Amino acid sequence: MLIAVVLAVVAGLGLIGWYTARAKARLLYTGRGSMRATANYHGLHLALWIAIPALIAFAVWTAVSPGLVNEAVLADPAAQMLPASDMERASILAEARAVASDPSTVAFNPLANRLAEPMRSAQTQFGFIGIALVLICALAGGGYAWTRIRADFPARSRVERGIMLLLLAASLIAILTTVGIVASLVFETALFFRDVSPWSFLTGTHWSPGNAIGADIDDNFGAVPLFWGTIYIGAIIAMIIAIPLGLMSAIYLTQYADAKVRRWTKPALEILAGVPTVVYGYFAALTIAPAIRDFAASLGYQNPSTESALAAGLVMGVMIIPFVSSMADDSIAAVPRAMSDGSLAMGATRSETIKKVVLPAALPGIVAGVMLAVSRAIGETMIVVMAAGATARLTADPLASMTTVTYQIVQMLTGDQEFDSPKTLSAFALGLVLFIVTLILNIIALRVVKRFREAYE
Repeated sequence: MLIAVVLAVVAGLGLIGWYTARAKARLLYTGRGSMRATANYHGLHLALWIAIPALIAFAVWTAVSPGLVNEAVLADPAAQMLPASDMERASILAEARAVASDPSTVAFNPLANRLAEPMRSAQTQFGFIGIALVLICALAGGGYAWTRIRADFPARSRVERGIMLLLLAASLIAILTTVGIVASLVFETALFFRDVSPWSFLTGTHWSPGNAIGADIDDNFGAVPLFWGTIYIGAIIAMIIAIPLGLMSAIYLTQYADAKVRRWTKPALEILAGVPTVVYGYFAALTIAPAIRDFAASLGYQNPSTESALAAGLVMGVMIIPFVSSMADDSIAAVPRAMSDGSLAMGATRSETIKKVVLPAALPGIVAGVMLAVSRAIGETMIVVMAAGATARLTADPLASMTTVTYQIVQMLTGDQEFDSPKTLSAFALGLVLFIVTLILNIIALRVVKRFREAYE
């Protein structure tokens, strides 16, 4: 609620500042060449000076105020009954914060109900302080920009420079976020490898973190079955489904279908990319997996499981068909029409032209789409959680249950786990390996595109 109020206030002040600055700048206009910038740029300059300082102040206050609220609550006499444990104290304060935000919330600890009112009062007090701080920064910035409204002031260059800095900040946020993710993975993985040998982790064939106690801890963290399950489900079974269907659908839509069919078929195909993965997981668990179990029973399997690599791989392949199809469609459509017309004029059939002219010319985009689809498949979680199983098994039997890297990451980081134990830290090591594999696949895709790209006139 506070965020909405602050954003509305800042937006309102910015709009008022833009309108008044523009009106004042128009009064300064005396003829052609009398001003270095138009009135609209003066209005944008003042609006930016109102909004940016206010939003920066609000962001800083949002980061600082929770600590101030907790300090205010801890100063209340009722807080003297809080336990000495930092974890228990933080849990009770979190419950009190939830009750303060929603009085209908039921707190597990009775002390949280007693602290809810002091928490609500502190939140209200510091909320008003935050709004006042935002207003002061907005008015100070607006007042400074108001004094800059002159005929010789280069408002246009200042506005463009400010927008460029905003775009640069957005880019840096994305880069710094990636750097932070990688740094956290590397740090936690280093802690894991203090207890477990990297060689045993990367080459071992037995995965049983629950039994990793004592001197034989290395023998229980062999991740090869997880890597194999990830590759077998995401890069083999899924690709056997996705590549032929995606490529053939792209060829049909670009080379054979008329405009009316393409107008309806292409959006219908791309709807598959918008279906939530949990829906695919339910479909795999409730429909595909039982059908595969019955099929395995008809082949003579004894007590076949409803969890299998084939069930997860089939549904995953259907899920990533749009990734392959869309990239292949765009690549084939980008091939100059003159190339296919020239081939047809030389007497080649439509199928020969597609096979020997169109597909080789569109190869970079097709390969890039396949690589991106593989990256998407090996990082999939919900489908393998619901359909593949939890058994770390090194087998090529598609009807057997097996697990993947993503499933184990979910299992290690959920529930009541000790965060500093090798069992939990192994999730970060698995995540780092998955990150490196995905990065390598993306690099390969870029190299392929760069190697085979051809320039057409």
